[in-house]
Amino acid sequence: MRAVVQRVNRASVEVEGNIVGSIGKGILVLLGVEDADTDDDIKYLAEKVCNLRIFDDADGKMNLSVVDVEGELLVVSQFTLYGDCRKGRRPNYMMAAKPDYAEMMYQKFVEECKNMLIK
Repeated sequence: MRAVVQRVNRASVEVEGNIVGSIGKGILVLLGVEDADTDDDIKYLAEKVCNLRIFDDADGKMNLSVVDVEGELLVVSQFTLYGDCRKGRRPNYMMAAKPDYAEMMYQKFVEECKNMLIK
């Protein structure tokens, strides 16, 4: 499982002209899943993302997590994180999980994060 994490003041995802997800202050997560990923990987990465101290405290020091600032998460499935460009000029996505498995793991990751943000 791979994630690209970006702190945002706001973010949204648009598909065919329609906004399908948006957040205010929080974290945008681009999530890649591979076939070998397990529920333990989900728990580890969700805990890491939700408790990553990348928000400023009162002193301007990055010392607060998205949980601490009561922020939001926008998680975007991104199979291209498993693209292999070492050979040739066309990326190989064989390491990325098959769509059904990736969607199931994505949903589990989102649920795990929701549970951590509610606390």
